[in-house]
Amino acid sequence: MRAVVAPQPDGAEDLQITERPVPRAGPGEVLIEVAAAGVNRPDILQRRGLYPPPPGAPDILGLEVAGTVVEAGEGAENLAGMAVCALVAGGGYAEYCVAPAGTCLPVPEVMSLVEAAAMPETLFTVWVNLFERGFAADGDWVLVHGGTSGIGTMAIALGRLFGLEVIVTCGSDEKCAAALEIGAAAAINYKTQDFVAEAKRLTGGRGVAVVLDMVGGDYLPRNLAALANDGRHVSIAFQRGAKAELVIPEIMARRLTLTGSTLRPRSVEFKTMVADEIANTVWAYAEGGRLKPVIDRVFPLDKAAEAHARMEAGEHVGKIVLAVKVQEQAAGSARA
Repeated sequence: MRAVVAPQPDGAEDLQITERPVPRAGPGEVLIEVAAAGVNRPDILQRRGLYPPPPGAPDILGLEVAGTVVEAGEGAENLAGMAVCALVAGGGYAEYCVAPAGTCLPVPEVMSLVEAAAMPETLFTVWVNLFERGFAADGDWVLVHGGTSGIGTMAIALGRLFGLEVIVTCGSDEKCAAALEIGAAAAINYKTQDFVAEAKRLTGGRGVAVVLDMVGGDYLPRNLAALANDGRHVSIAFQRGAKAELVIPEIMARRLTLTGSTLRPRSVEFKTMVADEIANTVWAYAEGGRLKPVIDRVFPLDKAAEAHARMEAGEHVGKIVLAVKVQEQAAGSARA
C-alpha cells in the first residue's frame, strides 16, 4: 500500500510516499480501506521530530481516518463492511489503516467520507477537554484560542449544540468574520484587541467560565485574568512556550482550576470510553446533519507536504483533509 512517512525531521518537503505492507487487524481491531485522512498539528510536530509515535504505533503519519472496514478481528466482527471514521494513534496517511474497534464511529448517511475523516481528532479532543475536564455547561461563556483551527471550529459547533457562548480569538479580521459566520458568539482579533478586556466586557465584567488554550507561554497568566471566579483553565498545547509564571495567591483567592491533557498517548480503553460517550451524547447530532466539520482544503495523498505547508502558514479555516480513495472534492478546493 501507499503511505506517507517523514524520514527526515523539519521540512514538509521531506514527506515521502512509500510502499508498506498492508497491516492486519488483530483482536479487537479493524482494518479500514482509507478514503480520507484528517491533517492535524500533531502530524506536523511528528514530522519535525518533536512528537514521536507512542509505543506500538506505526511511524506513518495520521491520527484520524474514514473509510470502509475490510477486515475485522476477533470481537470486532459487527463492524465488517461498515463505513466508519476512527481515531488512531498513527497510520492514517495510508491506503489501509488498523484502528481499535472501540474508537470507530459509523459514518452518518448525511456526511461525506471527507467530512467524516475530519471529525474524530478534534471531536474527541474538544469533548474531553472542554466538557469533561473544563465542565462547560449550558449557559457558560468560554474562551477558545485558535478560533478558526480545527479545534476552534469544533468548539464553536459543539458550543452551539450544548448552549455555550463561545468567544474565540483569531489573527485577522477576516478570520474573525469567518468564526462569527460559523457560529461563535464573539470573535476577538488578538493582534488589535486585548482579549482579556474583551472577554471581561462581553461577560459583564465576570469573566469566562472556561478557557480552552492551545497557546501556553505568556498567554497563561492572561488567560487566568480572563477567567471568572471558580473558572477552569484547560491546556491542550503550548505553541508559545511550555513555561509560564503564575501568581499562586490569585489562584487560591479566586478558586481557579488549572488542568489539561493529551489524547494520543492515552490507552485504547480510555479512548473507547470517550467514543462511547460521544456515541451516546453527540453522534445523534451528526446523524441528523446538525454537526459537521468545517472543511478548509482537500489535498490528494501525494500532496501531503502541501497540506502541511498550508497548516503551518496559518491560513486555513477549519480542517485540512487528505483524499486517499475519494473524488468527492478536488485537491485545493475551497472550504465548504
